[in-house]
Amino acid sequence: MLQTENIFIFLLILPVVSFLYSSVGHGGASGYLALMALFSFAPENMKPTALLLNLFVAGISFFYYYKGGFFNKKLFLSFAITSIPFSLLGGRFDIDASLYKKILAFLLVFAILKMLNVFGKESDSIKQVKIMQGLVIGGIIGFFSGLIGIGGGIILTPLILLFHWGNMKEAAAVSALFIWVNSASALIGQFSVGVTLEKESFLLVAIALVGGVLGGYYGSKKINNQSLRYILAFVLVIACFKLIFT
Repeated sequence: MLQTENIFIFLLILPVVSFLYSSVGHGGASGYLALMALFSFAPENMKPTALLLNLFVAGISFFYYYKGGFFNKKLFLSFAITSIPFSLLGGRFDIDASLYKKILAFLLVFAILKMLNVFGKESDSIKQVKIMQGLVIGGIIGFFSGLIGIGGGIILTPLILLFHWGNMKEAAAVSALFIWVNSASALIGQFSVGVTLEKESFLLVAIALVGGVLGGYYGSKKINNQSLRYILAFVLVIACFKLIFT
C-alpha cells in the first residue's frame, strides 16, 4: 500500500488529521483521501480505506459528543432516513466525480467564510428543519458521499450552522453519526461490487484512532463553540484543497 521510505511520514501525519476532524464531529475521509493521494496510494484502495477510517473515527467522535448530551435525534433522522440508502447506491458506482468535487469545493468556500463570521455574526436562535428539506438534503449528500468516498460531514455541518438548525456541538454530534451510517452504507455498497480492503487498512485504523479519541474528547469537553468554528474552518480549507487538487 505504501512505499517503505514514506510510511513513517504518513503514519505521523494520519493521527493529526484524525484529531482535527474528530474534534468537530467528522470522520476525516476528505483529509485521508487527500493524504493518500499525496502519498500515491493505489486509487482502488483509497475509497474503501477512507470509509473504513471514517467508521472508527466518526464513531469515537459521536461517542464523546453523545456522552456530552449534544445529540439531537430528530435532527439526525431528518437527514439520515434518505442518506443511508442513497449512500449505499453511491457506493456502488465508480465514476469520475472531478467536476462534482470542484463545485463542492467552491460551495465550501462560502461555508468557511460563514464559519469565520465574514457575513456577520450568527444568530443564537435555533430553527426546526422542515421534513422535505431534510429528506432531500440527506439523499443528495448521501449519494455523492458514497460516490466519492466520504461520510458527508463536510457538507452537513456547515448546512446545519448556516440555516440555524443547531449549534456547533449539536452539529458535530449529528454529523458524527451521520458520517458513521453513510460510511457503513457506502462500504457495503463497495463490498457488493467486489471491492476488498487491504490488510494494512486495519493498521491505519489503529493509528488514526489515537488522534480520533483525543479529538473527540477535547472537542466535546474542552474546546468552546467559537474555537470549534475556527477548527472546522481549517478542516474545510483542507477539504477544499483536497477536492480541487486530487
